[in-house]
Amino acid sequence: MAGSRLETIGSVFSRTRDLMRAGVLKEKPLWFDIYKAFPPLREPVFRRPRLRYGKAKAAIQDIFYHEDRIRAKFFSVYGSGHKAFDLLNPNFKSTCQRFVEKYMELQDLGEADEEKLFTETGKALLAEGVVLRRVREARNVGVRPQASPEGKQPPEDAQEPKMDAPSP
Repeated sequence: MAGSRLETIGSVFSRTRDLMRAGVLKEKPLWFDIYKAFPPLREPVFRRPRLRYGKAKAAIQDIFYHEDRIRAKFFSVYGSGHKAFDLLNPNFKSTCQRFVEKYMELQDLGEADEEKLFTETGKALLAEGVVLRRVREARNVGVRPQASPEGKQPPEDAQEPKMDAPSP
């Protein structure tokens, strides 16, 4: 037969004090005198949590910034890209971050339509030399060899086949 659980009544200090008074504990615990000399501001007692009915509301709300929607659309259209993040360079900006900054810059100039602003941002980055490839295009087009750092072109068989125009 189980007895009543009295650990929820009172604090650890008050229960230990009562056990020493009743003679159950012969020696004081090491912490007892320190706790008695420096008691906490609020006595730590057990409190049963209140039951909640229905769906509990989220205590922390999600935080969404305007830039987050731009980033989400960027990644859905262009993917994560082929360039890795350079974490050793503190001034490194990813392609997505450059896109967001350019988007916000163009938005401050007065453009209101989001679709048009998105395409204009892509064109502006292309003018700066940042090539963005859409996800569907990247899947359909294979990876082509690029020129080596010395400036040499890849072998002829690796380049795209050239189509000769019919001569009249």
